[in-house]
Amino acid sequence: MKETSRAKNLLTKAQLRRTPGRVAILKVLLGATGAITWKEIAAGMGTSRLDKVTIYRALDKFVETGLVHKAYTHNRTWHFELARNCTRNQCHPHFTCTQCGQTYCLVEVCPPILPDMKNGFIVHRQQVRLEGLCPGCA
Repeated sequence: MKETSRAKNLLTKAQLRRTPGRVAILKVLLGATGAITWKEIAAGMGTSRLDKVTIYRALDKFVETGLVHKAYTHNRTWHFELARNCTRNQCHPHFTCTQCGQTYCLVEVCPPILPDMKNGFIVHRQQVRLEGLCPGCA
């Protein structure tokens, strides 16, 4: 029940409609220990199952409002998590184990933000993705 009210509060602060599907998706993200895929979100919803398109539409709206961020990780799969540990310009690093596939959030690591680069490049968002073996697989 606590996560339901937290999810509803997050939606209200983001000025988004509090639909049952959005609340269910946010409840899963609130309980997640790191970045998760849409499939993991769907599996965590239990009886509140939504189709892939509905989940992605909700996630896109969450990303657009800054409530959730997405991180490109192992095997070209988007992973989603609440944006509580990130800013609009920089996301904390993510580590993906190449053996077990688990993705870890490295919120305690804060790489320096790169300044605008030469030759006309303008940095809008910085993400760091690391791959290797986690402690359990090493």
